[in-house]
Amino acid sequence: MSEDQRPPAAEALTLLARGQVELSGRLPWSSNGTFLAELCLDGATMRAVYKPLRGERPLWDFPDGLYRREVAAYALSAALGWDLVPETISRDDGPYGPGSYQRFVDADFTQHYFTLIEDTRHHVALRAVALFDLVANNADRKSGHCLLADDGHIWGIDHGLCFAVPPKLRTVMWDFAGETIDPALLADLARLATAPPPAALVELLHDQEVEATLARAAAMVRGARFPDPDPDRRPYPWPMV
Repeated sequence: MSEDQRPPAAEALTLLARGQVELSGRLPWSSNGTFLAELCLDGATMRAVYKPLRGERPLWDFPDGLYRREVAAYALSAALGWDLVPETISRDDGPYGPGSYQRFVDADFTQHYFTLIEDTRHHVALRAVALFDLVANNADRKSGHCLLADDGHIWGIDHGLCFAVPPKLRTVMWDFAGETIDPALLADLARLATAPPPAALVELLHDQEVEATLARAAAMVRGARFPDPDPDRRPYPWPMV
């Protein structure tokens, strides 16, 4: 498989879960220990981003195990059917112990949210990412956490600071505030809010975090509009890019 060819999701998940891991190096722009890995299985290869528990810096407002939230973000995206988060799994047998493995996205890394928003062709996908963050309670949506893949698909990455119970939303994606949410997206949220919780979320998150996620989805369905920033909270991450 060539490096710039996106594999089918099932194939990617199998490679992530069972592939032999060889680290290529550390990704220097991450605040936590994050590594580029190459996985190989039965002659197929794929690059992945490996985030081990051992590399996490302690945070006062999030428990250890941020890598599980990376996996939960993929599970939420998959449950909604939105295809926003690259395939992500957790493994216990990594070179530095337990951690998450996410399919590496071949992207134009000069592009990020602040450049993508200038092109209206990307607005449908970016609205979905913004809505995802509202439901996941993303505390760290920087501009650089939106990637434009070589095939034109927009992905969201870096979801370790999601799913807290109290409001923590910090994002650069406020351009859609006040707009009506697309009915198809609302239907997906309504389905999530009224169905039994996705098993992966139940396995990866605390019960209160799962309940809060579904409650936020239900609240977005009722409101049916993108909200404005909360004037009583810091609405932006830092740095913003």
